[in-house]
Amino acid sequence: MVEKFVGTRIKELRKKASLTQEELALKSGIDRTYIASVESGHRNISIKNLHKITHSLNYTLSDFFENYEANEKHE
Repeated sequence: MVEKFVGTRIKELRKKASLTQEELALKSGIDRTYIASVESGHRNISIKNLHKITHSLNYTLSDFFENYEANEKHE
């Protein structure tokens, strides 16, 4: 499921950058509760907000989805 992949990937990259949800929220201009609900897979994220988050984490959208197809095959 794409929502689960996106949420897990955001959380993974956020932790890799040693950021809290609050810090990522401040960097990306997105509310912390929104980020939390996306990370938990409870909310669909818009492409605009995904771009803000990936940009804040120094990733491109293509880098972000790099392993999506491989992950999709295992679900």
